[in-house]
Amino acid sequence: MKTRTICLIIAVAFSSTAIACKKADLDSDKGKYSYAIGFNIGSSMKKDNVDLDMNSFVAAIEDALKGTESQLSPEQTQAAMQNLMMTLQKKRMEGAEENKKKGDDFLAANKVKEGVKTTPSGLQYRVITEGSGAKPKAKDMVKVHYSGKLIDGTEFDSSYKRNEPVQFKLDGVIKGWTEGVQLMSVGSKYELVIPADLGYGPQGNQSIPGNSVLVFEVELLSIGK
Repeated sequence: MKTRTICLIIAVAFSSTAIACKKADLDSDKGKYSYAIGFNIGSSMKKDNVDLDMNSFVAAIEDALKGTESQLSPEQTQAAMQNLMMTLQKKRMEGAEENKKKGDDFLAANKVKEGVKTTPSGLQYRVITEGSGAKPKAKDMVKVHYSGKLIDGTEFDSSYKRNEPVQFKLDGVIKGWTEGVQLMSVGSKYELVIPADLGYGPQGNQSIPGNSVLVFEVELLSIGK
């Protein structure tokens, strides 16, 4: 079972690597949680673009599962992890710089499209459907349906797919939402194109890379409780 767990972790994180692993046992509870652990670890590594030495990686997992003492001292481990963090931070910064250039180009092209309006803050919006209800204020509670995508079309969130609208206080979200939803009347559906400085900035979050321009379709369902 230990070998299978190791294989699962490696296979999920590095599907292109040629490693012979037995088929996962997904019939038993043990097989299921083993696979779930491996998939979570692999997904995290893939998301962070961690470049691993496979032999060292496998050896470390085997040592840990066997209860063998680490081949690195605590000081060596700390230094290695600090080096990894610095490398990942550098990659994130480089990615954020590239995203800013792509985002600026996207905003410039989108700005001149038919129906697109730009506010003084740089927020861009397009009316898909205009409602006839009231408009919310920044302190109001609103209920919305929405989908959010990156400029390459990658969808990172959707209340439609969850089949459940979201309710929140309008001044408790990103600036682009606070501003954009206040432009809408209840019953409206808008496309909001949000520059990074009105979104998640250069740091991004788990689903959104730094300096990403965000494209939302937002439907304002109601104001208040």
